[in-house]
Amino acid sequence: MKMIVAACLLLGVWTTSAGAIDLAELAPCKPAAARLCDHADGMNMSNLLRCGATLAAHSWRIGNSCREVLKKYGQL
Repeated sequence: MKMIVAACLLLGVWTTSAGAIDLAELAPCKPAAARLCDHADGMNMSNLLRCGATLAAHSWRIGNSCREVLKKYGQL
């Protein structure tokens, strides 16, 4: 029984960490996000997703490295 619980816990940790967003990867989009996104409510997860949509809508105004990040996370 303990082995099953440990295996489930390990599987849960592994899948959670695999789907996590690495904030260091978002660094190329930081200048564009500062210009184009609303920061009135702070930078929480829902604001980051809305900001990604805003950056995707203005993709001609952002750099190539930020476009690559948006492509990786499915925004473009």
